[in-house]
Amino acid sequence: MSKIQSGMSEFSKGQRLIARYIIEHYDKAAFMTASKLGATVGVSESTVVRFATELGYGGYPHLQKALQEMIRNKLTAVQRMEVTNDRMGNRDVLRAVLNSDIEKIRLTLDELDQETFNTVVEEILKAKHIYILGVRSSYALSSFIGFYFNLMFDNVRLVHTTSASEAFEQILRVGKGDVVLGISFPRYSRRTLKALEYARDSGATAIALTDSRLSPLSQAAHYTLIAKSDMASFVDSLVAPLSVINALIVALGMRKKDEVSNIFNKLETIWDEYQVYEKLDNE
Repeated sequence: MSKIQSGMSEFSKGQRLIARYIIEHYDKAAFMTASKLGATVGVSESTVVRFATELGYGGYPHLQKALQEMIRNKLTAVQRMEVTNDRMGNRDVLRAVLNSDIEKIRLTLDELDQETFNTVVEEILKAKHIYILGVRSSYALSSFIGFYFNLMFDNVRLVHTTSASEAFEQILRVGKGDVVLGISFPRYSRRTLKALEYARDSGATAIALTDSRLSPLSQAAHYTLIAKSDMASFVDSLVAPLSVINALIVALGMRKKDEVSNIFNKLETIWDEYQVYEKLDNE
């Protein structure tokens, strides 16, 4: 934004139109294609591309990414809904959302570091205690991972919290040898961030599951697992984060194969005896 404002006097007439629109409507401009931005302000697509180059970016996608990173944690729910409406237009919502989720998984696969993933698996396997923290929409993710971790480990604590003080009370004894997994996506939870910082400062290994290395959770963590979410939608897309969690659970299950097999054999007996699942008549 400072680049745009400082260069206003040197821009051409068309570039000034682009600049003013971005300054006044950065929340929408960040998710527009060069063609749509040009049509919106009344200039050609090539003018938009040249504008990005004039600012020192390698092309329009680089400018667009910079804008998206800038507003990552600033969009209100109302702004996110407006952006979603602009992006969807009259398109088939079902197809558009599913294709968007597919794209999030593809981007996650491209950006997630395999070595970091492997290191996280090792850290969890050797942890004295495993704390899992995710609030608001991320609670669905923390609850899911907590369910399976509790089957595989006997040292798991899913942090239930409705306030910052409750989070600290439940991780009060965290320390060296422990692992704390914090999960949050835009708009980032301050409660999760502060708990992760406390865990790190207490000597525990802090792991973040978030959408970007620019995420405040990533800054507080020793290791970051990247999973893309659609921050422009008023509904958080948890498809890619859940896929990363699935991969983590499977990787840990494979490392503890014999132990996990014994656990599930015992559970099958319990489930049958206490009729936990409905038996279907296949005759």
